[in-house]
Order: sequence, then structure tokens, then C-alpha cells
Amino acid sequence: VIHDFLAGSAFAEALRDELLGLGFRGRSNDLLSLRQSEELGASPEPHVAALRHALCEEFQVWLSAVTQIVLEPTIDISCAKYEYTDVLLCHDDELEGRRIAFILYLVPPWEKSDGGTLDLYSTDEHFQPQQITKSLVPSWNTLVFFEVSPVSFHQVSEVLSRKCRLSVSGWFHGPSVARPARHVEAPLARSPHIPYDHEILYEWINQVYLDLDSQAQIQEEFEERSEILLKDFLKKEKYQQLCEALESKEIQWGSRGPANKRLYEAAEEDSLPDTLKKFLQLLRSEALFLLLSNFTGLKLHFLAPSDEDEDAGEGQAADTSGHSSPKPEQEETEQPANGNSHQPHQPENTPEAQDGSGTPVCAGELRRWTHGHYTLVHDSQATEFALDLLFFCGCEDWDPEYGGFTSYIAKGEDEELLTVNPEDNCLALVYRDKETMKFVKYINHRSLARLNKHPNRTGFWDFSFVYYE
Repeated sequence: VIHDFLAGSAFAEALRDELLGLGFRGRSNDLLSLRQSEELGASPEPHVAALRHALCEEFQVWLSAVTQIVLEPTIDISCAKYEYTDVLLCHDDELEGRRIAFILYLVPPWEKSDGGTLDLYSTDEHFQPQQITKSLVPSWNTLVFFEVSPVSFHQVSEVLSRKCRLSVSGWFHGPSVARPARHVEAPLARSPHIPYDHEILYEWINQVYLDLDSQAQIQEEFEERSEILLKDFLKKEKYQQLCEALESKEIQWGSRGPANKRLYEAAEEDSLPDTLKKFLQLLRSEALFLLLSNFTGLKLHFLAPSDEDEDAGEGQAADTSGHSSPKPEQEETEQPANGNSHQPHQPENTPEAQDGSGTPVCAGELRRWTHGHYTLVHDSQATEFALDLLFFCGCEDWDPEYGGFTSYIAKGEDEELLTVNPEDNCLALVYRDKETMKFVKYINHRSLARLNKHPNRTGFWDFSFVYYE
């Protein structure tokens, strides 16, 4: 940390004014929300050019001597504006050739309560971020720098005030360093269906979704769009019981990390009240596997018709009591979340791949979401053909501005293919392929406004399951 980095407050103020006059574009994805300038490498503004020259000349020589890192005489440099609820979540900055990161703060008087701190993480034995060990509060005309390495995890915490957190930042480059192999986490356990017959469906699910004509309509829509939202999915009294059970103080919630991949709470199943255990049994039941087959056209049960059956003109949609009924011919090609036509596939041997038995399986958990929670797209995230199921509870008056929605994107792209917003008693089904990634958007400070209407409701819950053919 270098205080009073720029000589003379007049220069720093003139630099700030030049930067504020630049064009900024809003950026928002799984990792960040902020406004950023274009690259300042060729900016003609005199004070910006003077800063760039100073960094590339005198400062670069000094920095190389202090750190004992051979640095090139060029830098990446840009300007960022963080305003209310903007954030940059946990990451390590590693990219080919980046060796030292720097940030120059040009902020008004700033307190820790304003948010926007630069938080530095310790790491565990797997080189994964563990906990925040230092928080640096932005300060006028202060420059911070750190080495980019496999353990340089940091974040910019959410800005909680209406002040503008203006900074100039970038990287000095040098020879790349070797990094350890990425740690592959143990995935959620996958299991075949458990033997519950159709009675469990009639106990829980809104009768309209058990009607075979309705199922045929749902399947037709799903095969056209690869996603569907089924509102009022559970019977009202069962949904009410579910919500009441979720409020139980007996439930043990565990934080799920690491912070460069996710931050939310998941329930320990052994601690759940019977109502919640029974609902999880429904989601894992043979009867629901068959119902999902009828909703989607995927082969999640042996009674579900295969592609070969349909090609032979023998398509049958099994009803949920184990019989079969005529199935409308499919005129539309099936479209997954990325828009490419699909045929059912077996998942490959990815880090989260199934056991290879060819038996349909599922994996899932009960999650609790509140301010500060999120998931990120990451390199080791498995990409395979799968059906995502999300069922939401406790979402009254939830605004998409709060975050907490599930976003689907094409691999390597920021543009959203599909957004699923939390909605009470709503079942969302989304089919994704190997080129489709997903994340849950950071839940920001605006979400606390909901306490005005619901004093005891700081977030919401979802049952998140994935089914594999």
C-alpha cells in the first residue's frame, strides 16, 4: 500500500475529473457488476497519459527491484466505477503473463461501512480461498499492488453507500509462472430413483399436472423451448406445510464454498423435519422420474418411450400409474438452452459424471439464499447433458433487481440464454447441453428492502436437483 502516490493533490483531482469524463460501459455477469472504461493504453487525456507514463517508466523499474520480478515496460490499464450494490466477487486474477496487479483509488472520504473494500483471502491445502484475512478500505490517492499467483484470491466487496468508488487498475506483465493442477471437488452424490409409486404424486402435486393431456401439452412446449415454468405446482396445503417446515429452528445449515465458486447455505438432511424429508423423497421417487419423462420427453424411466420407439412411430407416453397412453407426434425438434437441437445422451466422464451404469440418476440439495450469496461459473464446472429442476419457496415480493435468479449462458459468453427468477410454488425445468453453463446471481443489498413487507424473511429457499438420463 502506497499512500499519497501521486505528487500534489491538484494532479490527482485533475486526473479524477478526466476519468469521470470518459465513456463507461456497464458490465454485469456472474463475477461482477460495475461500470468500466475502455483500455487506457492510448488515452489522449494529458493526466491519464502522464499517469500511464509514470507507471510504465519510473514505477515499473522500482517495482521490479522491490519484488524481484522481471517486468515488461507495458501495462494493462483501465478505470472502474463501483456504485451502489456493485461488486467484484472472489477470483485470483491469473491470466497468461499477468504478474503484478495494481489499483489506484480516487475516492471521496470512505469508511468500511461504505463497503467496496479490497478483501484478501487465505487459501487451504488445495490452493482454494478459505477466509478473508485482510480488508483494505479505499483511500484517496492510495495505490495498492500485489503479486498475481495461484493464491492471490481477492474480491471487491459490495458498495453499500451512494458514493462513487473510482479507481484506476491493471496489471504489469512478465514471464508466466507454473501453477498447480486445479483441485477437483467431490460432486454431489448421484443416485437412482427410490421406489415410490404414483400415490406420492397424488399426495403432493396439483392435479392439473397429473392429467395426461396437460402432460402432453407441457412436453410439446418443453421440447420447443427446452425450459418450462410450472406454477402452483404443489397442492396449496402441501406447499403451506413445506413453507412452515422450512422455518424450523432445528434445521442445520452449512455454508457451501469455496468463495471462487459459490457462497450459499445448504441443509444437512438428517436435521430436516419429516415434511421436508418427504418432499425430498418425492423429488427422488420413481414416480417423479416418470412424470419428468412425460414433461420433457427425456428417458428418465424405463417406461418412458425411447427415440427408437418414436422413430418407429410407436411413441407412447407412460402415465404415472404405470400404464401407457398415446403420445402426440413430435413435430418440433428438441431445443436445449443453447438453442441447438438435441437427442438424449449419456453424460461423459466429467468431474461430476455418473457411474456409467446407464441408469437414470439424480443429485440435489435444499439451499437457503440471502444477501451476499451467489454461485460462479468456473473452469472445473462439469458440462454435460442434464435436466435441472428448481422448486422455490418463500419468494413473496422478490424482485429480480435483488439478484438470486439463475442465469444460463453459453460457455465462454456473457450473454444470457435464459433467466429463471425465484417464484413461490413454482417448478422450473431447464434442459442444458455441454455448451451451457449456469450461475445464481449475487444477492445484493437491495434485497434487505424486502424486510419492510416481510420482517422475518431475509431470503428464500430452493430445492435444486439435476437429473441425468
